[in-house]
Order: sequence, then structure tokens, then C-alpha cells
Amino acid sequence: MEISEIQVDGYEKVLRCHDRATGLHALIAVHDTTLGPALGGMRMLPYVSEDEALFDVLRLSRGMTYKSAVAETGLGGGKSVLIGDPRTAKSPELFRAMGRFVDSLGGKYITAEDMNIGIRDLEYVRESTRWVTGLSRESGSSGNPSPYTARGCVQGMKAVLEELYGKADFKGRRVLIQGVGAVGGRIAEMLKELGAHVLISDINAETVARLSKQHGFEVVDEIGHHTTSCDIYAPCARGAGLNKDTIPTLRCKAVAGCANNQLLDPEDADRLQARGILYAPDYVINAGGIINVGVELLPGGYKENVALERVDRIYDQLKRVFRIAREERITTRDAAAKLAEQRLEEGRKKKSVAKR
Repeated sequence: MEISEIQVDGYEKVLRCHDRATGLHALIAVHDTTLGPALGGMRMLPYVSEDEALFDVLRLSRGMTYKSAVAETGLGGGKSVLIGDPRTAKSPELFRAMGRFVDSLGGKYITAEDMNIGIRDLEYVRESTRWVTGLSRESGSSGNPSPYTARGCVQGMKAVLEELYGKADFKGRRVLIQGVGAVGGRIAEMLKELGAHVLISDINAETVARLSKQHGFEVVDEIGHHTTSCDIYAPCARGAGLNKDTIPTLRCKAVAGCANNQLLDPEDADRLQARGILYAPDYVINAGGIINVGVELLPGGYKENVALERVDRIYDQLKRVFRIAREERITTRDAAAKLAEQRLEEGRKKKSVAKR
């Protein structure tokens, strides 16, 4: 196994790993550990190049720093990516090697589930390192984080509705969910129970057909889905879907979804604001999963009632972000970053005092 460092300004540590025996090609980015060890999920995608994978892991790890800071998890931000096709390249040996890669950081980075990585994969990782969260309940861990991410998103949508209409009432509100996988699909079900008119879109036609048949959701074609009229547009798949090309075509009052890195460029927040579209910063509204697994690291271990209470605070955090944005006349993206930076600065001061 060959592990080498990639120098990136503003990041504490970025590593690449090549393991010829298993075919592992992976990256880990630790952005900031001011508030605690870097916790962030592991994802696997068939990136076309290491540069594409590096771009993804850097954006994601920085987002995790801000996500944990705003959510007050007591953790820092990191992320890991495996380069490969999850349909064909997975093996127990590959994930055991990934565990050794994670372990090389000595607890500076703690991993969890993310795109195309499941509990079984993480169990193989766990054979080589103890720095793994989100394993099965039977093992004393917190289990699948998806339901908690979904719950947090719905709590955040309540704050969005209050900001838009003065009350958190989903009845009759049109919510378009793009990406109805483990999280998006659960959000759709929860919103239906709350009385929303749910529209769904996904590149997987079979998933869309199944959910539509089960729940009566209105189906929207994936191509051009963002031009559909709705109250809330919820991107719940891959990021960068909000950009200079798509934002002018949106027909929604707000954007509030669970996808990471929804904005392609920082300026996209200004574009949304200029159009009068309320944006719920992704790393604030989608923090439920990381909040849940973070509870595993508290003294006494995982307790679901503690996790649920913390996940529900996403509503309060978004209300705070919206208030900062209004009072300071800045975008909600900038307001969320300001809140995160305030908490990071408080953490730096505490560390500085402790060293004296």
C-alpha cells in the first residue's frame, strides 16, 4: 500500500492511497479539526480522473467542517472517496485496505456511510480500523443514517415554510424531490404524511415507478425537471445542480434538499437571491445523518433519543441562518458560513486558552 500526501492550502491533510493488491485508489481529505476529529462519510464513484475525485473530496470535506460547526456536533470536517465503479469494483479486500488507509490517520478522520457505501462495506472497513461510525444497531452503533438525514431535512423545510408563508404547514404545498434514493424517498413519504403534494424525479425510472405506484406521487421527467412549478425544490442527488444555466429556469419559491454542494459556484447563491428564491444551505439542512452518527462518540455511547433531539435542532439552526441573512442583508449561503466561522473561531480561542 502506497500512501502519499497532496499539499492543498487551507486543509490540514489530504492523502491519496494506491494499493495494487486490491485495486484500491482512494483519497481522504481532512479539512479542519478545530472542534474535534474530522467525521465525514465515504463514497464510491467511477470518477473519470483523480483530479475529479480530488475536487469532490475537497468540496465535501470543507462542507463537513461547516456542517458540524453549525450543527454543534463537537466534530471537525473530513471526507473520503474511492475511485471505482461500485457495481463491479467492490470486494471485502478492497474495503479492508480502505480501513488500513483510514487507520493511518490515527483517529484524525472518522468515516461513515455516504454515496454507494453501505453498512456491509463499512463492516469490512471496521475489520482494519476502529474509526468507523454508522454500523448496525446490533453492533452497538447507530445504524443507517438516512432516516435521520430525511428527518432533519423535513425539520428544515418547516423553517423554510415559516420564512416564506409565516407558518409551517405543508398541506397543499408542492414539493419537487429530485433524487428519491434512501434519503429523498423517505422525505417524500414524510411530506405526504404531512399533507404536501409530492412530485418526484430520478434518473432511475424503476425507483420512480415503484414509489409512484406505492404512494401516488406525481412523476416529473428527469430532463428539465427543475423547470417544474413548485413551492419547494429539493435536490437530493448529486451536487452542482444549481448553476448559472439552471437557476434562471427555476420555478420555485425555495430550494431545500439533502444533496451536498448544491451550488456549483459561490455566486449561485447571489443568483438565487436575485430571483427571490430562498435557499436553505445544504450543509445546514442535511446535517441529520452526521448528527446521528456523531452521537455514537458521546460519553456513554449512542442513544437515539439524544440523536433525535439534536436532529430536530436543524429547524432552529436554519431559523438562525435566515435571521442573520435578513438582518445583515446577505445571502443565506454567506449567513451560514458566517455562523460556522463564528463557532470555529470560538473553538480556536478555547484551544488557545487551554494551551496556556
